[in-house]
Amino acid sequence: MVSISVNRRSRVPLYYQIQQRLLKQITAGRLKTGDLLPSEQEISARLGISRMTARQALKSLCHLGVTYSRRGKGTFVSGIKLEKNFRQVQSFTEEMKARGLKPQARVLSFQTIPARGEVAEALKLPLGEPVVSLRRLRLADSWPMGIECSHLPARICPGILKAFNPRASLYQTLWKRYGILMAVAEEVVEVGRVSAEEARLLRTRPGSPVFQFTRTSYLQDGRPVEYVKSIYRGDRYKIVTRLTRLNCDFGTVRRA
Repeated sequence: MVSISVNRRSRVPLYYQIQQRLLKQITAGRLKTGDLLPSEQEISARLGISRMTARQALKSLCHLGVTYSRRGKGTFVSGIKLEKNFRQVQSFTEEMKARGLKPQARVLSFQTIPARGEVAEALKLPLGEPVVSLRRLRLADSWPMGIECSHLPARICPGILKAFNPRASLYQTLWKRYGILMAVAEEVVEVGRVSAEEARLLRTRPGSPVFQFTRTSYLQDGRPVEYVKSIYRGDRYKIVTRLTRLNCDFGTVRRA
């Protein structure tokens, strides 16, 4: 029996409370891939709420990509599969909070290293100039989602190794302490497979498919300030692109 409850005194909308209760059970593994969720009729009767509210809660889980609906069958768990946001420059923390998930980080390394190769090229730095390197395992509600490695010119964020808690939001610290705001980003997406070490961190099998992201972020004046290489589990993410068709002139239609 799926456990669901709501707090009617809370200012949080009822549909969102239901969504979060179900999402927690999915991320905790109590609801597994393929499990059938209670129907909107069941939720409505059990909680004494309208079917419209119950329907909204179930639909919102489908929009997050963690469930799917089959006409006449019901709503089933598909596991966590989040849509990667390509329309805004957002940190992992911001993206997870926007989806009602708790972002977490496990620090793998946090140090100053000399700029080399693609890092120096992307940040337009002389070879050997110090850069801050932060490598973290990123989690959502304790589920490992990906591994990120960020690089920043050390001169733009002096003292960050002592000032920044690497389990917190990097973007928030850069803005509040150094006045650095990412305005524009260029991101390349490729598909790859995890190594044995990466698979251990992500709790998946070696060779499993992953999305590989390479991102360079810029200030408003066009200066590059961050270079990020990251991988995200292919079974936890989906890439969605929204396309707009421009008006086209196909000429005059000839009628027979």
